[in-house]
Amino acid sequence: MTQTTDMSVPATTTDWELRLGFLIHDVSRLRRSAFDRCLKPLNVTRSQWWVLAYLSREDGMTQSQLAVELDLGKVAIGGLIDRLEKSGLVRRQADATDRRVNRVFLEPQSKQLIAKMRKVSHRMNERILNGLGEAELEATALTLDIMKHNLLDYLNNAEP
Repeated sequence: MTQTTDMSVPATTTDWELRLGFLIHDVSRLRRSAFDRCLKPLNVTRSQWWVLAYLSREDGMTQSQLAVELDLGKVAIGGLIDRLEKSGLVRRQADATDRRVNRVFLEPQSKQLIAKMRKVSHRMNERILNGLGEAELEATALTLDIMKHNLLDYLNNAEP
């Protein structure tokens, strides 16, 4: 028999929802900490890695596009790009059709760093996923993908 905390929500459902929320949060936080530790010897922050990763998929993105993709403000993305530019990893270039828009491009030396970061990331993921079979990984990915799309749908369509 299911106990209820109020008339509409069974206690076991609420307990599961809380547990799942905490697990997702904890795994995400711990993964970020582990990733930071792995990147430290490469002298790259996680935020810088994300900029480089997005540019590796679509070189020449605008600063505004990067800000949206990384869920950062214009000032924050500007500071990240400043630091990456000073390190010689990226360069800004005015857009050919709109000089007010800056596009960000990878410099040749960043490609070597990205390759190293991908190897570090791969080794870390192997360690994190140790003991999980293909079916478990597929089920987890499918579940998280559905949750992500439900959240995006809510954020894009729900009234406050």
